[in-house]
Amino acid sequence: MARDQHGPDDAFRITTAASSRNADIAARQKRYLLSMGLRTACFIGAATTSILGGSPIVVGILIVAALVLPYIAVVMANATHTRDDGFVLRDGAHQQPELLAGTPVERDT
Repeated sequence: MARDQHGPDDAFRITTAASSRNADIAARQKRYLLSMGLRTACFIGAATTSILGGSPIVVGILIVAALVLPYIAVVMANATHTRDDGFVLRDGAHQQPELLAGTPVERDT
Protein backbone atom coordinates (compact mmCIF):
# COMPACT_ATOMS: atom_id res chain seq x y z
CA MET A 1 0.00 0.00 0.00
CA ALA A 2 1.47 3.35 -1.03
CA ARG A 3 1.72 6.31 1.31
CA ASP A 4 -0.67 9.18 0.78
CA GLN A 5 1.41 11.93 -0.80
CA HIS A 6 -1.24 14.62 -0.34
CA GLY A 7 -1.28 14.90 3.47
CA PRO A 8 1.50 16.34 5.59
CA ASP A 9 3.62 13.91 7.56
CA ASP A 10 3.57 14.44 11.29
CA ALA A 11 7.04 14.24 12.77
CA PHE A 12 7.47 12.77 16.23
CA ARG A 13 10.49 13.28 18.40
CA ILE A 14 11.75 10.04 19.89
CA THR A 15 11.75 11.54 23.39
CA THR A 16 8.01 12.27 23.17
CA ALA A 17 6.91 9.12 21.31
CA ALA A 18 4.32 7.06 23.15
CA SER A 19 5.21 3.68 24.54
CA SER A 20 3.93 0.54 22.87
CA ARG A 21 0.33 -0.54 23.35
CA ASN A 22 1.36 -3.61 25.37
CA ALA A 23 3.57 -1.55 27.68
CA ASP A 24 0.76 0.99 28.18
CA ILE A 25 -1.76 -1.73 29.05
CA ALA A 26 0.71 -3.39 31.43
CA ALA A 27 1.34 -0.09 33.24
CA ARG A 28 -2.41 0.57 33.54
CA GLN A 29 -3.05 -2.93 34.89
CA LYS A 30 -0.26 -2.50 37.43
CA ARG A 31 -1.72 0.82 38.68
CA TYR A 32 -5.20 -0.73 38.91
CA LEU A 33 -3.98 -3.79 40.81
CA LEU A 34 -2.00 -1.63 43.24
CA SER A 35 -5.07 0.49 43.96
CA MET A 36 -7.29 -2.55 44.39
CA GLY A 37 -4.69 -4.14 46.68
CA LEU A 38 -4.71 -1.00 48.83
CA ARG A 39 -8.52 -1.12 48.89
CA THR A 40 -8.46 -4.74 50.05
CA ALA A 41 -5.96 -3.85 52.77
CA CYS A 42 -8.24 -1.01 53.94
CA PHE A 43 -11.25 -3.32 54.06
CA ILE A 44 -9.37 -6.05 55.97
CA GLY A 45 -7.91 -3.40 58.29
CA ALA A 46 -11.38 -1.99 59.00
CA ALA A 47 -12.77 -5.45 59.77
CA THR A 48 -9.81 -6.37 61.97
CA THR A 49 -9.88 -3.06 63.81
CA SER A 50 -13.60 -3.30 64.51
CA ILE A 51 -13.32 -6.93 65.71
CA LEU A 52 -10.45 -6.07 68.05
CA GLY A 53 -12.43 -3.14 69.45
CA GLY A 54 -10.36 -0.37 67.91
CA SER A 55 -11.26 3.25 67.46
CA PRO A 56 -14.48 3.86 65.50
CA ILE A 57 -12.81 6.83 63.80
CA VAL A 58 -10.06 4.60 62.37
CA VAL A 59 -12.67 2.05 61.24
CA GLY A 60 -14.67 4.82 59.56
CA ILE A 61 -11.63 6.20 57.75
CA LEU A 62 -10.67 2.74 56.50
CA ILE A 63 -14.23 2.04 55.29
CA VAL A 64 -14.43 5.37 53.48
CA ALA A 65 -11.05 4.67 51.87
CA ALA A 66 -12.27 1.22 50.79
CA LEU A 67 -15.36 2.80 49.22
CA VAL A 68 -13.52 5.64 47.42
CA LEU A 69 -10.52 3.68 46.13
CA PRO A 70 -12.39 1.84 43.32
CA TYR A 71 -13.22 5.18 41.69
CA ILE A 72 -9.63 6.37 42.05
CA ALA A 73 -8.35 3.04 40.68
CA VAL A 74 -10.50 3.30 37.56
CA VAL A 75 -9.52 6.92 36.94
CA MET A 76 -5.83 6.09 37.38
CA ALA A 77 -6.11 3.04 35.12
CA ASN A 78 -7.74 5.08 32.36
CA ALA A 79 -5.26 7.94 32.58
CA THR A 80 -2.72 7.93 29.80
CA HIS A 81 0.85 8.96 30.25
CA THR A 82 2.00 11.55 27.76
CA ARG A 83 5.59 12.52 27.42
CA ASP A 84 6.55 16.13 26.99
CA ASP A 85 10.05 17.48 27.07
CA GLY A 86 8.96 21.11 26.85
CA PHE A 87 10.48 21.63 23.42
CA VAL A 88 8.09 23.51 21.14
CA LEU A 89 8.62 24.00 17.45
CA ARG A 90 7.78 27.46 16.20
CA ASP A 91 5.13 27.95 13.58
CA GLY A 92 6.09 30.48 10.99
CA ALA A 93 6.62 31.20 7.38
CA HIS A 94 9.07 28.69 6.01
CA GLN A 95 9.96 30.87 3.05
CA GLN A 96 11.36 33.75 5.08
CA PRO A 97 15.08 33.65 5.86
CA GLU A 98 16.01 33.51 9.51
CA LEU A 99 19.02 35.81 9.10
CA LEU A 100 18.69 39.23 7.59
CA ALA A 101 20.95 40.21 4.74
CA GLY A 102 23.69 42.54 5.79
CA THR A 103 26.79 44.00 4.32
CA PRO A 104 28.99 41.34 2.79
CA VAL A 105 32.11 40.44 4.68
CA GLU A 106 35.35 41.04 2.80
CA ARG A 107 37.90 38.35 3.16
CA ASP A 108 41.60 38.50 2.52
CA THR A 109 42.74 36.14 -0.19
